[in-house]
Amino acid sequence: MLKLAQDRGINPDDVVADAWYSSLNNLKAIESIGWTWVMGLKENRKVNRGETLEKLDIPDEGLKVHLRGYGWITVFRFVAKNGRTDYIGTNRDNPSRDHIELVMKSRWKIEVYHRELKQTCGLERCQSRTGRAQRNHIFLAISAWIQRFKRRLAGGFSFYQQQWDVIKHDISREITKLMSFA
Repeated sequence: MLKLAQDRGINPDDVVADAWYSSLNNLKAIESIGWTWVMGLKENRKVNRGETLEKLDIPDEGLKVHLRGYGWITVFRFVAKNGRTDYIGTNRDNPSRDHIELVMKSRWKIEVYHRELKQTCGLERCQSRTGRAQRNHIFLAISAWIQRFKRRLAGGFSFYQQQWDVIKHDISREITKLMSFA
């Protein structure tokens, strides 16, 4: 997919992903194209001759480490409000914490978009077998998401409130029917 993106003229500032995709093969493939990456790294990732990220004292401005099997990268440590610790690595030269934080927040917005697309617009429930029908399903799911997003902005409510608003009237009506039989 990276090569296809490059062939299509895509030239991202950074390739971004969570720790699930930060295998050595993926990191090397991204670098071989000449792109920079910003990715989550597991806390037990080996750096600097056998140390793990969780054992390192990483300053706010990041720490240059040698990633086993790859080479030199800069790692940042972010602690969420709930106490979860994320380690974010990059092959970017002289990255700033602010830039890395901005990139990761942008990545999270994309994650939310995909979750909403799958959970509220039926993207995952495609029953089609042909490529054309699957593309049509994807297009219609994205179109539905755009319409719902516009309504969400105008109304000031969440996608899940929207979903609930669609069914709560019918549930209420059915409960009223059941109560009248009792």
